[in-house]
Amino acid sequence: MSSAHDFDFFHGTWNVLHRRRTDFLDPGSGWEEFPGRSECRPLFDGAANIDEIDMPHLGAKGLTLRLFDPVRKEWSLNWASSRSGTLFPPVFGRFEDARGEFHGDDTYDGKDVRVRFVWSGVSDTAARWEQAFSVDGGESWVTNWIMEFTRPEELAAS
Repeated sequence: MSSAHDFDFFHGTWNVLHRRRTDFLDPGSGWEEFPGRSECRPLFDGAANIDEIDMPHLGAKGLTLRLFDPVRKEWSLNWASSRSGTLFPPVFGRFEDARGEFHGDDTYDGKDVRVRFVWSGVSDTAARWEQAFSVDGGESWVTNWIMEFTRPEELAAS
């Protein structure tokens, strides 16, 4: 069952390998890869956190505010981009068996999309995040962004 400490693993500094589709809605489109760096800090004694991810390749930064609802036992993940300066609609979900799955609704390129974030492979030194979009209400999904997080060597050794 999800708890206020599900994201404790994510606190601190991470190197990030990004892989994203060149067209978020086309499962046949190519992938581009680029590095990034992320820094996450806890809030509310662990029941919330905020991270900033630097993506020089895109000339942008991103920010995620995660909040745990103790009544519903679920998280809301709220994303903002330095390009727009606004919050995107949140995704909601929880961790079960070391896998976090979160869903929400948004628009992309003028189309309504169902959004899915999945956290997996979580450890003290690594984690994987995937984003997928569905234009058919969740019947099929196009994974369009993958982030592989690893601790910087100077921190992983300590």
